[in-house]
Amino acid sequence: MPQPPPHDGEPEPPCAAAAGGTTSGTPAVSAGVPCATDDEPVVYAVTLAPHRSLSQRGFVIVMLVIAGVSFASGVTFLAMGAWPIFGFFGLDVLLIYLAFRANFRAARAREHIRVTPSVLEVREVPVTGAETTVSLNPFWTRIWRQDDEDHGTLDLALVSGRTTVPVGRFLGPMEKAILARDLTEALTTVKRGVTRSTF
Repeated sequence: MPQPPPHDGEPEPPCAAAAGGTTSGTPAVSAGVPCATDDEPVVYAVTLAPHRSLSQRGFVIVMLVIAGVSFASGVTFLAMGAWPIFGFFGLDVLLIYLAFRANFRAARAREHIRVTPSVLEVREVPVTGAETTVSLNPFWTRIWRQDDEDHGTLDLALVSGRTTVPVGRFLGPMEKAILARDLTEALTTVKRGVTRSTF
């Protein structure tokens, strides 16, 4: 992936508080940028998840069809005396099953993005490994994107000082473009000023 161009402003200071910003006991960010707080208005928030068109019910149906076809084909070869092939058909079904299960497991990953008047927070929740949280100052953050004339938006990242945070990596080109538009609007709203009301 091509690297985003360097930011012309000052280096991004890290987050000042550790509220929700720790990873495996180590702060995801250090002191400097205000962290998101619950009493701030949320300008933009989204939870991203990998797209999977096959539901659990569809998965069961597909596996039953594959298993049925494999069993029928295996029985045919078994009747012809080619008994080792029967086992290979069973192995194919097992490999397909494991591939589907790995795909469904990967779909449990999540990426949470929240923009408030004082912080842009990106929290990644992978299937395995530690959760990570990065906090950026929205006034110093800009959107970097790599667009292709034929394929649309290929890559998307948030750039603040020397910090580059890729976002929406598992999204398709159209979804990346929509996310880029929404984040641009949110950052523009913050930079214009957000009225903070207390009810």
